[in-house]
Amino acid sequence: MHWAPWNLFDAATFGTYLGAAAALVAAPGPGQALVMARTLQGGVRAGLLTSVGLNLGTVVHTAAAALGLSALLLASATAFTAVKLVGAVYLVVLGARMISGTLGGHRVATPDRPAPEPPRVASSRLLAHGVLTGVLNPKVALFFLAFLPQFVRPERGGAFVQFVVLGLALATLGVIGDSIVAVIAARTGRRMVAGVWRERVTGSVLVGLGLRLAFLRR
Repeated sequence: MHWAPWNLFDAATFGTYLGAAAALVAAPGPGQALVMARTLQGGVRAGLLTSVGLNLGTVVHTAAAALGLSALLLASATAFTAVKLVGAVYLVVLGARMISGTLGGHRVATPDRPAPEPPRVASSRLLAHGVLTGVLNPKVALFFLAFLPQFVRPERGGAFVQFVVLGLALATLGVIGDSIVAVIAARTGRRMVAGVWRERVTGSVLVGLGLRLAFLRR
C-alpha cells in the first residue's frame, strides 16, 4: 500500500493525541522534578540540557516501542527488574555523590558573604545524564507500548513512521513544558536555595527518584 507523510494521520486522531500528550506533559512528575533540581544546581542551561536529554530518551523509547522491544519488558519480569535496578542504582549513586561532595569544607552563604556559583557542568554530561535517566526507566517503556499504539493506524501505511512522528511530537512538547519549568525555577528557586544547598537539594532529588524507580512495579 502506498502512503505519503501527509496521509499518516487524520486530523481528529492527531488532534486527540496532541491534547493527551499536552496533558501528560503538564502533569507533575519525576521528569519535571529532575529538571527543577538541575536548574537549582546549575541554572537555566542545566535545566534545558537535562530536558533535552530526557526527551531524547523519549525518542529512544518511541523507537523501541515501534520495534516491539518494549514488549520484552512487559513479558519478562527479569528484564524489567534488571533495567529498573540499573536505573535506580545510577540515580542513587549520582545523587549520593553530589550530597557527599558538599559535606566538606564549603563555606556557608551569608548576606555579607554570598555563596560561590557551582562549577559549570559540561553540556555533554548533562545531556548524557538526562538520556540515561529517561532510557533506564522501564515504566516509561511500558507506557509507550500502551499509549502510542492507540493512535497508530496501520491501514494508512508507514506504521513505524507514525510511531516516530508521535514520539517526536511528545518529545517536542516535553522540551517546551520542561523549559517553562526551568525558567520558573531559575527565577524563583535559586534565590531560595543558596550555596551548597543547591547541590544537596539536587542530590536528594536524584536519590529520591532512584528509590522511587527501585520500588516500581510492572
